[in-house]
Amino acid sequence: MSNWLSYKNYNGTVEYSKEDDCLFGKVVGVRSLLSYEGESIKELKADFQRVIDEYLADCGERNVEPEQPYKGTFNIRISPELHRNIALYAMEHGKSLNAAVEEAIGKMVG
Repeated sequence: MSNWLSYKNYNGTVEYSKEDDCLFGKVVGVRSLLSYEGESIKELKADFQRVIDEYLADCGERNVEPEQPYKGTFNIRISPELHRNIALYAMEHGKSLNAAVEEAIGKMVG
């Protein structure tokens, strides 16, 4: 992933503010607003990791389960024709619909 930071299964953006002449970003995939900044990539990475560690520590102190950005399940909307085609493909190959969709996504993103 280019232009992304990753740490402890969390991902965050890397952006540049021309007005403030600094790098900044936010953690994606969670409802909580977790943002960070730095004047260099090294500082940005360090602040990103600090924000994640503080978030996890805060959740632990409050006895709250931290949000997980990727649970492994999601709903999609596709055309009825594509739904039928993937269902037929799955049946013909002795797979579940979930397995066929996972296979297709795996081929697409590697």
